[in-house]
Amino acid sequence: MKKLVLTVAAAFFSVAAFACTNLIVGKKASADGSVMCTYNCDGFGFASPLSYSPAGRHSAGEMLALRGNRLIPQADYTYGVVGLMNENQVTIVETTWDGREELVNREGYFDYFTLMDIALQRATSARDAIAIIDGLVQEFGYSSTGENLTICDKDEAWIMEIIGKGPGNKGAVWVALRLPDDCITAWANISRIRQFPTTKKMDKKLGFFVVGDDCMYSAECITFAREKGYFSGEDKDFSWREAYCPIDFKSVRACDARVWSFFRHHYSAEEMDKYLPYINGQFDVCDALPLWIKPDAPLSVRDLMNDMRDHYEGTSLDMTADVSAGPWASPYRNQPVTFQSSDGTDMFRERPIGCQQSGMTMVCQMRSWLPNAVGGVTYFNMDDATMVAYVPAYCGINRIPEPFRSENTSMTEFSTESAFWMNNFVANMVYPRYSAMIGDLRDDQKALEDYYAEDQKEVEARAKEMTPTQLVEYLTKKTDSYTDMMMKRWDKLAKLLIVKHNDQIMQPSENGAVVRGRRSSPAYSPVFIDAVKAQTGERYVKVNERAVDNRDPFR
Repeated sequence: MKKLVLTVAAAFFSVAAFACTNLIVGKKASADGSVMCTYNCDGFGFASPLSYSPAGRHSAGEMLALRGNRLIPQADYTYGVVGLMNENQVTIVETTWDGREELVNREGYFDYFTLMDIALQRATSARDAIAIIDGLVQEFGYSSTGENLTICDKDEAWIMEIIGKGPGNKGAVWVALRLPDDCITAWANISRIRQFPTTKKMDKKLGFFVVGDDCMYSAECITFAREKGYFSGEDKDFSWREAYCPIDFKSVRACDARVWSFFRHHYSAEEMDKYLPYINGQFDVCDALPLWIKPDAPLSVRDLMNDMRDHYEGTSLDMTADVSAGPWASPYRNQPVTFQSSDGTDMFRERPIGCQQSGMTMVCQMRSWLPNAVGGVTYFNMDDATMVAYVPAYCGINRIPEPFRSENTSMTEFSTESAFWMNNFVANMVYPRYSAMIGDLRDDQKALEDYYAEDQKEVEARAKEMTPTQLVEYLTKKTDSYTDMMMKRWDKLAKLLIVKHNDQIMQPSENGAVVRGRRSSPAYSPVFIDAVKAQTGERYVKVNERAVDNRDPFR
């Protein structure tokens, strides 16, 4: 009996991907006809390198070792996987919503990330991945809490919510809905599926229910909820969310508010603001967001990149617009999500899409009109989406660029060869003086992403003229080149920031270099200045008199 050790991907992601955001776009809602999805993998104190597992054929009787020395039969053939996209352009990303804690079964073989990883190695389409996931958990068990899996291919996007059945119960219950092609949606650590189409007739070959072309759900999805006392009534009235993940203000404000802000970017702000009572916990007025919306205009890859950098700017939750943003109008907060004031009042901070604790961020694009190797591209980088440039990594490459490798990403030692540490080096200079420095970072971010976008035209044209072997090597070298370009640019940016902003002043710069000229002192946020005046009264108010030598002594 042969044993094959599980790929390294799961080891890095499964420990920390507990607070994430997925944005999803159907092919008729995208600017170029591609299916797209995103993933911020958020959690303090970890990094998420870009993983790779090669395709391969496996002999009869070969076994795959999961963590805990648990074995399952290996597939006859496994597909190559780069990050969270396989060579067929099948992509799976996730957000965790926990749900009913009594349904966790630690004896199950599959945590959610191992499940994603194995499904990607075996799936030819999104629908295929859903069937594989169901087969694996029914045979070997599921050990994680409630999870949303966004499962896409070059033609479709599916939203799957899954949760276990508790100690001693193998398997899991789940529901999956197909995103309409002309719509967008998002998931952010909260269950969002409520009612869905049902049928009395199960697909015996698949072992679960299939309703038309747009809905699938597990054999015991509704009956198990009745058995546990989570639901009573007719199937047509069953609500997945109410049964398996009842909401409260905390989960809605920290999670669904991110979905609301994304929708607001691409639909009438006035209409979306009608859902503010829900975001504010007034569930008697409004108790859910739309499951998906048809956007006002098609979305591009660049739109999604910017959406992943959202901090509620321009909304009533804007994190840059009150005194808690500090003197530099920062959307970042150092205190925990929940905390207490000095008088014991329970308080919280907003939890936006863009956040400093991201271990990695990605925007995945699947394109049906191109060869798979180049049609599937993951725009990737490590750390906070706001503070990085997204680098194209094609699903057809056969090695990972050095700066994105796990062996170059020590959590205890800084390295200029690590994308994680170079990005953090720059980001942690910008965080304390956000409004003064963010413009410099955005200039370089935009320049890189503009170049990558323009260069895709040549890459796609050349790809059509190459043999499969030539294409793999070409795309691998391109991904290496893009990554190297980013690393050099960020090294230069780090040096610019320390010189330009030394001692909290600002020197002029042109084309990424400091030039001779008059220094300036960046102004504090007006909101912060007014708060200081309100708290200190007359202490810092200047007397309206001129100095004898006509110079300001307060300069």
